[in-house]
Amino acid sequence: MKAVLYLYVILISSKLSQEMKSVKRLLLMRHAKSSWKDSDVPDHERPLKKRGQRDAEKMGKMLKSKKLVPDLIISSTATRAEKTAEIVAKASKYEAEIVYSDSLYMAEPADIMKVVKDHAKKQKTVLVIGHNPGLEAFLQIMTGKVESLPTGSIAYLATKIDNWSNLSSEEEVKLKNLWRPKDD
Repeated sequence: MKAVLYLYVILISSKLSQEMKSVKRLLLMRHAKSSWKDSDVPDHERPLKKRGQRDAEKMGKMLKSKKLVPDLIISSTATRAEKTAEIVAKASKYEAEIVYSDSLYMAEPADIMKVVKDHAKKQKTVLVIGHNPGLEAFLQIMTGKVESLPTGSIAYLATKIDNWSNLSSEEEVKLKNLWRPKDD
């Protein structure tokens, strides 16, 4: 009887531990549409097109309307990503500092994971603004889903972890939604 009671206590304790983990939301955004107008401009310095500026504003407003304003924005240092981050922050009414990371410029999935773990602490919602093919590969590794992330798109991922340092491909991460600027 004691063994059954002990097992029951362990099961209840484990279930409570799982329920106590908070849902963390990770938003992956590919920078908005950039300009190729001047072929002499280095890739890292390419600016946004006017369409990219409009799309970034639209996506920022969409995040606000869906109550997904990030607690932290981490952006690549490429000009097009930085400008996307600034426009999204303003349109969504984000109030904190934007973190800029050289590691997100043309990042591999492991780089994206490290940046999130290094910068996200207790925040519930984190927005990462970067580049393909790394973002699409990271999305696939984390969720098992193959999705296209055109410029300006945002993938909304959710996972039950108590701290961002526990984020890994071993955790259950769900793709909750995917928005593209052309969606109405």
